[in-house]
Amino acid sequence: MRYHLSFLIILAVLVVSACSGIPEKQQLPARKPERPAGPLPESAKPKYNLTGYPINTQQGYIDGCETAKRTSWAFKDLNRYQKDDQYRMGWDDGFSMCNGKK
Repeated sequence: MRYHLSFLIILAVLVVSACSGIPEKQQLPARKPERPAGPLPESAKPKYNLTGYPINTQQGYIDGCETAKRTSWAFKDLNRYQKDDQYRMGWDDGFSMCNGKK
């Protein structure tokens, strides 16, 4: 009889603890926030140490990296990407280096 009571108590503890260990799924926002038009304000720009690179390469790297990380600053300036070799190189490098990093 004691074994049955012990078994029931252990079973009840396992059931209660199993239910409490499941994390709730977080609700995702209904829509992704849009990037503001034009250049990013200095205070809001993501920070990367790109000292020594041309400014167009730096801007492309930031845009590519943020796109790979799928942040709200994800952006690809298609006009610049097609016409500006430095921006394109920076964007491609930023995207490949940050792909998979969150």
